Amino acid sequence: MHRGRGINLQVLRGLVPYLRPYRSQIVGFLVALALGVGAVLVMGLGIKYLVNGGFAKASAEELDRGLLALGVIVTVMAGSTYARFFLISWIGERVATDLRRRVFDHVVGLSVSFFETTKIGEVLSRLTTDTTILQSMVGSSVSLAIRHAMMLVGGVVMMVYTSPVLTGPLLLIVPAMVVPVVVYGRRVRRLSRLAEDRIAETSAFAEESLSNVRTVQAFSHEARDRESYTDRAEQAFETAIDRTRARAILNFVVIILTFGAVGVMIWIGGHKVLDNEVTPGDMAAFVFYAVMMARSARGLSEVYGDVQRAAGATERLLEILALEPEITAPENPVALPEPPRGTVTFKDVTFHYPSRPDHSALEGFNLDIAPGETVALVGPSGAGKTTVFQLALRFYDPQQGVVRLDGVDLREVDPVVARERIGLVAQEPVIFAANAWDNIRYGREDATDEEIRAAAEAAVATEFIDRMPDGFDTFLGERGVRLSGGQRQRIAIARAILRNPAVLLLDEATSALDAENERLVQAALERLMEGRTTLIIAHRLATVVNADRIAVLESGKILSTGTHAELMEHCELYARLAAMQFDPDLTLDNLVSARNAVT
Repeated sequence: MHRGRGINLQVLRGLVPYLRPYRSQIVGFLVALALGVGAVLVMGLGIKYLVNGGFAKASAEELDRGLLALGVIVTVMAGSTYARFFLISWIGERVATDLRRRVFDHVVGLSVSFFETTKIGEVLSRLTTDTTILQSMVGSSVSLAIRHAMMLVGGVVMMVYTSPVLTGPLLLIVPAMVVPVVVYGRRVRRLSRLAEDRIAETSAFAEESLSNVRTVQAFSHEARDRESYTDRAEQAFETAIDRTRARAILNFVVIILTFGAVGVMIWIGGHKVLDNEVTPGDMAAFVFYAVMMARSARGLSEVYGDVQRAAGATERLLEILALEPEITAPENPVALPEPPRGTVTFKDVTFHYPSRPDHSALEGFNLDIAPGETVALVGPSGAGKTTVFQLALRFYDPQQGVVRLDGVDLREVDPVVARERIGLVAQEPVIFAANAWDNIRYGREDATDEEIRAAAEAAVATEFIDRMPDGFDTFLGERGVRLSGGQRQRIAIARAILRNPAVLLLDEATSALDAENERLVQAALERLMEGRTTLIIAHRLATVVNADRIAVLESGKILSTGTHAELMEHCELYARLAAMQFDPDLTLDNLVSARNAVT
């Protein structure tokens, strides 16, 4: 994702589509804001009336009328302030929520290739930190900016109306106030974007470390991770301080210029009052408007920094929303045949991962899998076994060749529809932070509790679920930490059974289990595989010796196919792999030699 370039405030126009649905609230906010600003501006005239009519003439009647008028003005101002604050805060919260939903909806549909090069923590930073910044800007800074701008313009107009003689010199200093705002505003803008990037990097590191805390602690890496996080946090802090310093300098200069100008005007006006060239009421009103203008100018300089920061956050959000998924449904998707047959075909497939364009993961790959057939993929690491699964699920499209499901090119099918016919049981199954009901129901959202229990029984999962404190209602923990490896696998198998797929993908589903759990899981898998087309990735050949066919892969190509017995006779690579696993008398030296011969 792009970083480091300056931010154009016009990027905030990208928020317009998110503001448009709330026109009525925006109109109400603007009306309330206009009433509030108008009340403040009229208050200066009330002060003038009090001084000239009530005090100068010593008239109690005029004094009472003036105070009553000021009371009405204050009441209008208080009511409009309430309405303004509530409405703009509601708009800010609503827009931030809409943006969070929009970003999540978009990101969850991006292609798998996006997550090859983007850290999850950075995406989370955009979902949380950046949207919070926008909520603050829309719900507060925008309101203040408009209010200060209206007060500034209104103050100048009222100063001219009250005393043109005193207004002229004051306006001469306005150009001098604009220069520091522009100069330091650019610096604030640049540092704001950099600060948000630093925070995103810090969040990404924390997310990665905490998500893998067992590995961190197993390798006694806590101290190093603390040090790395501290370094990133300190860099974010230093950048934030640079941004804050630039904003502070901007505020300092504006305050000196504006209140210095007010002081000069009070000095000039005071002498004119003493010379009877200006009435005390005019002078009091003029000072009121001058102070109001000065406060508005200072407020604008402060808000400008917030708006710059929000512009950086907006750019980051719109940047991610502008990304287009590489895998999309065609404009007119082809319907898959009904009922599902479960055929899978790879025809002359050549594929390179986007992050490794110079290396072929598959090259000239051909494989036909018939309905109900069980085919195992074996071979050394990096041979392309996992890539076959990735293409079957259409996480990627091949650069050459075609992948077909039930005779239809996957590129012509809506990927969501195609994936509904496929079930996956991974080596490391994903267990969500929810109960057993929800984790199994992930396979099919409209499933009833009875169907879920039946799937769990078929997966031999009820024997441990029913023994949990709350049965199926038991919270399984973050990433299923309350379950053993075999229990997590059986939850995943129950999920696949509930999905009732035509094609089943098993990715090393029993490789990490002990003997007892492996038997339980294998029994569940056999039930799951009945009548389904099954594609198995296996390093442990003992789990696939009974497959209908075994395909031996090497360097992204199929070296040979056949049954276990046939491959032992005709495929030297398979025979060596089998020898490494099945020969109990194989010495370490012979094992290394055999492995080197294979690779």
